[in-house]
Amino acid sequence: MGSKKSLARQLLGWHLSLVFALLGCVTVYSVIQSNDNFVEDEGRALLSVAENVAATPGVGASLTDPVNHDPLPGFAESARSLSGADFVVIAQADRTVLATPDPSQLRTPLPLGDSTVTRGRAWVGEVDGSLVAHVPVMDARGRMIGIVAAGKAMPGFFEGVANRPADALALLGMALVLGVAGSFLLAWRVKRQTLGLEPREITGLVEHREALLHGIKEGVVGLDQQHRITLVNDHARQLLALPVDCVGAAVDDLDLGGRLRDVLTGQTDGVDQIVLRAGRVLVLNRMPVSRDGRRLGAVVTLRDRTELVTLREELATSSRTTDTLRAQAHEFSNRLHTIAGLIELGEYDEVRQYVDLVRREHEEWHDQVTARIGDTAVAALLIAKASLAAEQGTGLRLTDDSYLSDTDERLSADLVTVVGNLVDNALDAVRGAPDAWVEVDVRDHDGTVTVVVRDSGPGVAPEIATEVFAHGFTTKAAEHGRGLGLALTRQACRRRGGRVELHNDSGAVFTAVLPSAPPTEMVAP
Repeated sequence: MGSKKSLARQLLGWHLSLVFALLGCVTVYSVIQSNDNFVEDEGRALLSVAENVAATPGVGASLTDPVNHDPLPGFAESARSLSGADFVVIAQADRTVLATPDPSQLRTPLPLGDSTVTRGRAWVGEVDGSLVAHVPVMDARGRMIGIVAAGKAMPGFFEGVANRPADALALLGMALVLGVAGSFLLAWRVKRQTLGLEPREITGLVEHREALLHGIKEGVVGLDQQHRITLVNDHARQLLALPVDCVGAAVDDLDLGGRLRDVLTGQTDGVDQIVLRAGRVLVLNRMPVSRDGRRLGAVVTLRDRTELVTLREELATSSRTTDTLRAQAHEFSNRLHTIAGLIELGEYDEVRQYVDLVRREHEEWHDQVTARIGDTAVAALLIAKASLAAEQGTGLRLTDDSYLSDTDERLSADLVTVVGNLVDNALDAVRGAPDAWVEVDVRDHDGTVTVVVRDSGPGVAPEIATEVFAHGFTTKAAEHGRGLGLALTRQACRRRGGRVELHNDSGAVFTAVLPSAPPTEMVAP
């Protein structure tokens, strides 16, 4: 791993240091506890020795004898020898020492420290580095006539532990074994959780991941098991119109469309799922991520296919235009064949009547459309669709209340998209049905254009009435065979702040509402 220690070794070193620090604290605690035990146990013993000496009648008699104090050293030495104390001292009430193992202390004041013995009460405490018990000697009248002090030197710092080495070593050994075992276990677990990677390698992976995420042209979104966003690159945030602080947010808490939410959460399976978002046509692919059989989340990649879909729609428009022209050419060809046959038969009056009939039918529909539809592009579209409808045996009609004034270029383009897609879908719905018809109603009122297209088909199944718009596309297996055109129709309406709705009334009825003036902000589908 190079000159630097591995992560596991570093953790092991740090934890061993902590273990030894803990052992030091345990040792200090043991010493303090041993000293406390010494004070408690030896203090009681020393107090008992001092009380026994103070209660000896000979001691009281010698203290009251103003001349003869010779028996006192014998009482003191006898008590010291029997008890194991380091010293037993007898002093007068004025603290003058009369009996002591140290001759230099004779006739000197007895050190009392914080003792309360001068007030006639026994006391145990530390004086000059020794544990001392002071007991007053009282006469028959209750007066203090002397002081007995029994003491023992305080043990050194490690002396208490040294006196019980087996217990101390057992305690330290157990702590050491547990600490080292825990350190090795923790180092192994960290090594396993980091997949054997060292800190610099993990840092490199993070840097490479950031460079990869923000360098690719595709959008990438990472999700955890709870469908929370764990990572997102700039391209995905732009395509999905996500807020800057979206990382950590749940998909359900974001303002996303139903289909987009279903794809991100995995409720909709399949590759290359088409989703409309913020005026764009996106293609999404969701890949679940798992390790050792455990589901970790998912990664969703998305691509912008707006230009491709736009080109496809333009191609489809061109194809529909070609079909319309073909239908018109086929219709004119049939009429020319009819006229040619009548001429060959010499039925010149019939030719004149037939030509007049064809001219009246064409002019009647042309005049009907141009009189009510002031927008040239929409009028031309309806006139062309009439030929396509006539070829498949479907009647295309315009309501008497229809009216549309001349519009601007953007509204005209949106109306062509909406009317063209709705009429094409209606013609598909009634194809092959007897006495089929499609009715178009276009009204311009109070700055809003309303387009209603109804047909004589079977209608749309209620369970998919909403999905034909939300999904952006359906298969031909679905009733009414709606394609991407319905999604583009919905997008065109919502882009202008309008709407498109569907209901059944003896057939499917599509109602699109487009405000003449679009809102200042784009509305995401």
